[in-house]
Amino acid sequence: MGISLSHQRYEEIKKIVVDLFIKYDVSCVPISAFELATKMGIKVIPYSAIHRTKRYLLVKKSEDGFCVEKKPGEWYIYYNDEKDYGRINNTIMHEIGHIVLDHSEDSELAEKEVRFFAKYALVPPVLVHKFNLNDPYGIADVFEVSFEAAGYALSYYRKWLQYGSSEYTDYELAMLNLFRIA
Repeated sequence: MGISLSHQRYEEIKKIVVDLFIKYDVSCVPISAFELATKMGIKVIPYSAIHRTKRYLLVKKSEDGFCVEKKPGEWYIYYNDEKDYGRINNTIMHEIGHIVLDHSEDSELAEKEVRFFAKYALVPPVLVHKFNLNDPYGIADVFEVSFEAAGYALSYYRKWLQYGSSEYTDYELAMLNLFRIA
């Protein structure tokens, strides 16, 4: 079955995402991981910027992308720019998750956390709700994510509706205020 995160850890990650959006004034949809990375001072480098004779090493390390801290606090995200925009945006947000959550090693737990981080950051359920989106086509269109990611986001949104509180949390209210859709 694999490792699972506690309810408390999911809540912590959601708050971290909202705090990050507030700190770096991320306030429009679709949510751009490029914008966030730039505001955070992270250098974002496409694989195509690396000489073609060495590019295979990047793909060998990761088909999609990865992050590297070259000096303390100096982060680089390398990404495969042959992928579609939705995949690239997800990859960059995934790598931002590793940086923000301070993951120092690859692990199943770290991957579970950053997959959730990216999903929540790119398609927050409270925004899906406010935009009254109830199918993957609408979610994919508004948030500029792949149809597959939109399907996952819709599934998560339905769980959020079913199991979440009838009242918005403080961080959800903060996100609505940030995106000016209260």
